[in-house]
Amino acid sequence: MEAVARQVFRAYNYHEIRTPILEETQLFARGVGEETDIVTKEMYTFEDRDGTSVTLRPDATASVMRAYIEHRLDQRPGVQKLYYMGPMFRRERPQKGRYRQFFQIGAEAIGSESAVVDAEVIEMVVDLLQRAGLEGFTLLLNSVGCPKCRPVYIKRLREELKKVAPRLCEDCRRRVETNPLRVLDCKVPEDQPIIDRLPMILDDLDPDCRAHFDSVQQLLRERGIAFEVRARLVRGLDYYMRTTFEVVHGALGAQNSVLGGGRYDGLAEALGSKIPAPGIGFSIGEDRLVMAVERAAKTESLDLFIAALGERAVLQAGPMARQIRQSGYSVEIAPDGKLKRAMELANKLGARYTLIVGDNEINSGRYALKNMISGEQVEVARDEIAARIAIKN
Repeated sequence: MEAVARQVFRAYNYHEIRTPILEETQLFARGVGEETDIVTKEMYTFEDRDGTSVTLRPDATASVMRAYIEHRLDQRPGVQKLYYMGPMFRRERPQKGRYRQFFQIGAEAIGSESAVVDAEVIEMVVDLLQRAGLEGFTLLLNSVGCPKCRPVYIKRLREELKKVAPRLCEDCRRRVETNPLRVLDCKVPEDQPIIDRLPMILDDLDPDCRAHFDSVQQLLRERGIAFEVRARLVRGLDYYMRTTFEVVHGALGAQNSVLGGGRYDGLAEALGSKIPAPGIGFSIGEDRLVMAVERAAKTESLDLFIAALGERAVLQAGPMARQIRQSGYSVEIAPDGKLKRAMELANKLGARYTLIVGDNEINSGRYALKNMISGEQVEVARDEIAARIAIKN
């Protein structure tokens, strides 16, 4: 999965960034949001020896933006396109595809407000998922407005929420005052009929946000990317703006999100920067993505298994394997010198070909190469092996 992601990121000119696993707690409190479940319930936080509060990273976006600000990446030309892969940590109830140490693949494009960047990021997401072998997923799209128009919507939303608050779950009753947008993101089944009747943010977008959202949709259509506008899809933090998106897949059950993303034009300022750094990014739950595609995914087969029979054969098998690996093929050498066991292991490993190397083969310079799918066996010279295994079954 990570190899596929790296290929896609390279195609879109993204470069890897590695941030610390441990950061000061305040970074995540400001960067993720003090009223989010992540900060209030799920972070692994403790005091360092000097009394500094530190946290295992629950998410990478705040860390990437911190690094962007600290190292003045805004001085580099063009949009800064950065990707990351690695472990994150959240103290939540383990469930299908969710772990307390989990892995994320993500990317951030920082330095532009353009809808073109939004569309390209979403295009890259779709490309990555398709190349990874995920089929039947749905791309959901929305806009959460901006600091100019969103307060109007939040005021109207809070007024409506107060009318129904007693019927909502405990978390949502708290969010009515602290962060009303997060109510729209509630996953409690009993709350959904109530949430469905709440006002929609799309009705309150100002002209600039409406034009931006229309542009994103048009650009995606021109790229042939299917999507559904989902008016209740939100990112409940103040610095999130305009485009927000999510990919869901039925194979994951009720908690069916594979990835989420959005534009966060106010994040740099929230972290104390005096220089605006508009950006958009996403993160994929790698564990859940693997789970979603594992039935369809096929492990790459072993190209060649070498059955080395005897001490002379073992000595020769190593250089032979090295030569063939340098031609770009995967090779495994039998740890046991018995032919029957070697052939059984080759089958279990899914090898496409098995090469038999024994005293007779070494003396004659001709080796028995068996096609493990068709059962055909031919004699080949050493310099013919790579060309033979290049033939796919």
